[in-house]
Amino acid sequence: MRVITYREALREALQEELRRDERVFLMGEDLGYYGGAFKVTLGLLEEFGEARIKDTPISESVIVGAATGAAVVGCRPVVEIMFADFIALGMDHVVNSAAKMRYMYGGQATVPLVIRAPQGAGTSSGCHHCQSVEGWLLNVPGLKIVLPSTPADAKGLLKAAIRDDNPVLFLEHKLLYATQGEVPEGDVVIPLGKADVKRQGKDVTVITTSAMVGKALKAAENLAAERIEVEVVDPRTLNPLDKQTIVDSVKKTNRVVICHEACLTYGPGGELAAIIAEEAFDYLDAPIQRVAAPDIPVPFSPPMEAFFIPDEKRIIQAVRKTLS
Repeated sequence: MRVITYREALREALQEELRRDERVFLMGEDLGYYGGAFKVTLGLLEEFGEARIKDTPISESVIVGAATGAAVVGCRPVVEIMFADFIALGMDHVVNSAAKMRYMYGGQATVPLVIRAPQGAGTSSGCHHCQSVEGWLLNVPGLKIVLPSTPADAKGLLKAAIRDDNPVLFLEHKLLYATQGEVPEGDVVIPLGKADVKRQGKDVTVITTSAMVGKALKAAENLAAERIEVEVVDPRTLNPLDKQTIVDSVKKTNRVVICHEACLTYGPGGELAAIIAEEAFDYLDAPIQRVAAPDIPVPFSPPMEAFFIPDEKRIIQAVRKTLS
């Protein structure tokens, strides 16, 4: 199977969906002539023109508001927010317009809107450009939250998101854009709400998303040398959430570590832990462990940022704690 980058997989998904459905269009800051802040949309303007690849003013509120209106009247906009942190500037339309419109109209209106946004630390860009924002959004009914970890998932999930009739927040970790992986050719769509077991194991379940998946897999490789078999489960979408795959894994291994780059307190790991406690408590042989970022703004200093970001060492420590 061919190997391409995460960035190329996203671009391919956008290109295929633009060709497939004339209602799809892209809008955002610098995504046309400049090709996007992370070059995901490079070359699309030349093929599809300004009518479908729209550079916008620097106003996230205007971008999300206009895209929500376009979605309600029958278009399928894909918005790029330059950094996920800036979703805060369009949060009124995300939370009070896009997320609620279908409910308020009793299902008669749909909001097929995708908001793509790079997030995550590791580039020393400071606390206004490096946050992981899924925790902000998971408490809002009506939003779907996607965090792809591989190029194949990035392409398949983005195609599914564009075809969905609900608003989807598609969160891409900045450190993944240059990563490579096998991606099947053709119209391969990965359903939202279907987890993927990235590695089979019998001793401990590690549940994780986005860039943390790669770290969990490396930690699992290191632990395998000690004959500790870690199962790595990637939910891929946090809403809708594939509870069954998670619960089935916990029932098999009886021990759980939950990892994410979002801050620990009120992060997605807390909800995952609650679900496991409610639906698989009797299968647990040890307390659930969480590995997450500390409750501080993302530091600018590279050494401090490195301390902030959860790593393989902390995952290994958490796994060993569940086994002790």
